Amino acid sequence: MKLTVWTYEGPPHVGAMRVATAMKGLHYVLHAPQGDTYADLLFTMIERRDHRPPVTYTTFQARDLGADTAMLFKTACQDAYDRFRPQAMIVGASCTAELIQDDPGGMAEAMDLPVPVIALDLPSYQRKENFGADETLFQITRALARPVDRTERVSCNLIGPTALGFRHRDDVTELTGLLSDMGAEVNVVAPLDATPADIARLGAAHFNVLMYPETGESACRWMERELGLPFTKTVPIGVGATHDFVAEVAELSGLAPRLDTERLRLPWYTASVDSTYLTGKRVFIFGDGTHAVTAARIARDEMGFEVVGIGCYNREQARAVRRVASDFGLTALITEDYLDVEAAIADLAPELILGTQMERHIGKRLGIPCAVISAPVHVQDFPARYSPQMGLEGANVIFDTWVHPLVMGLEEHLLHMFRDDFEFHDDAGASHHGGPAVPRGNAAPASAPTTVAVDAVADPETVIWLAEAETELRKVPFFVRGKARRNTEAFAHDRGQHEISAETLYEAKAHYAR
Repeated sequence: MKLTVWTYEGPPHVGAMRVATAMKGLHYVLHAPQGDTYADLLFTMIERRDHRPPVTYTTFQARDLGADTAMLFKTACQDAYDRFRPQAMIVGASCTAELIQDDPGGMAEAMDLPVPVIALDLPSYQRKENFGADETLFQITRALARPVDRTERVSCNLIGPTALGFRHRDDVTELTGLLSDMGAEVNVVAPLDATPADIARLGAAHFNVLMYPETGESACRWMERELGLPFTKTVPIGVGATHDFVAEVAELSGLAPRLDTERLRLPWYTASVDSTYLTGKRVFIFGDGTHAVTAARIARDEMGFEVVGIGCYNREQARAVRRVASDFGLTALITEDYLDVEAAIADLAPELILGTQMERHIGKRLGIPCAVISAPVHVQDFPARYSPQMGLEGANVIFDTWVHPLVMGLEEHLLHMFRDDFEFHDDAGASHHGGPAVPRGNAAPASAPTTVAVDAVADPETVIWLAEAETELRKVPFFVRGKARRNTEAFAHDRGQHEISAETLYEAKAHYAR
């Protein structure tokens, strides 16, 4: 654990909160100091939920450490049961409370509450949020699910969607319709909107659909072993993966494979004349393992992009990401440090980033378009509209999400191409503001190109861009301008040149074009 400005995953108790908040009739008693209640904001502010998470905190303070913190926990447990009357409770400690070793599970068991109480043992200093969600769902399933008679019609469980997940609610809707078209009913969705009573009847299904391995694989493996429920291995994100998923469901269920492609637009759009100029764009992919792997297949096989880098932040999925990276002739970047990701992106200079909220910020810093494909995300990625990632409508949404940043970038490039036109020159201002065009020379002079501080000229390692070179550099398309600048500076440095003229820029271009 280390201090950092950004983090891809929170501690494991946040993952447990994602499961508890997704469910109904379940309450989470968290032994935690005052201040750890910040996690409520993740759901009420970022996900824009209309009610607070079903979590009771003990919220002990520094002065309580010299007294009986165990009694604080017992009181919080009893009060939570008396107030909310849940069907079941889960109990655990935050990363800070773990240090005082109060054993919430043992204390709750000794209280003999009239509902199932499930203890969570989440190693806060070794594992992270996705592990916490996966382990919590596994423990709830193991404690409550029992063998029951199968449903009369073929049915399945959708396993893995949680609160604070990336488009999870819409993905459930999309898959429910897709499975219904094949004749399969959904028995239980877990944990999203499930009650403890629903968890008890998971065994009535004929198979499980594992939507997100990060949060549901352990539960699926247990149900396969103990309840005889096989589970799907294909995550249906993208056209090809959705076809593969339907075939897999047909094999598990004995139903005929059926997929209504009437509303699928991605194949036509990617083959249309308006999209062919995007073919071959270099993309860098980073996110959770599931979304990174599926994005790589879509990027290469369905969009015609060139994947130049791929990685993930959750080490539990590192093996799958490394396997895909190897198929692409790449080395996977497995890291929890956003600075490592930024360095990799800067070095590769892609034309599009497919990543998380972190990579969106990195893209802004580097001037590279970014489309968000994975949690962690901010409020704008919990849209009010229907916007799934899975299934055929998910493929349509992905096309729009990925292509629009590139199209807007090409529009910016057109403005640069016509920068000498009376309407678009640097002094004219933004044409979309609606004001009359300002003739060249009538406006305030444009600010001089940024180079280096005057007192840095004495540094023999400093490379200075002359005004004429900066002018020529601005004619380079924006999505490769950063790489052109770095290549030119490296070219000049290798030759001991401390000033870059337009001629130097042309020489560097010829050198790297060989």
